[in-house]
Amino acid sequence: MLGIILIYFIGKQFYTLAEDFNKNKWLYAILSVVIYYVAGFIFGTILAVLDLIFEWGIDWDNNFGLNLLGIPIGLLADWGFYYMLKKKWEQSTVLIKDEIQNIGKNTED
Repeated sequence: MLGIILIYFIGKQFYTLAEDFNKNKWLYAILSVVIYYVAGFIFGTILAVLDLIFEWGIDWDNNFGLNLLGIPIGLLADWGFYYMLKKKWEQSTVLIKDEIQNIGKNTED
């Protein structure tokens, strides 16, 4: 249940970000959910390799505990992706100057 709520809110944030910058809304909403799960998968893989190397003795049958470890990693990856997209789109946005307000004014001001 927690996963469904997280998917909804993650997708909604990216959907509104893409909507604000006139980008493909559904593409970025779905991509954000994919990044969330890929980050969790990569974290799990790295954790498994480290467990084999250092013999930490992690209980791999405890799915609930491992899922709770993956939530912050996925959220952190999505936050980084969100920040990167927002910065990139803000820099590439062209501001349209309303020149009708300046008709008849001195150009040196």
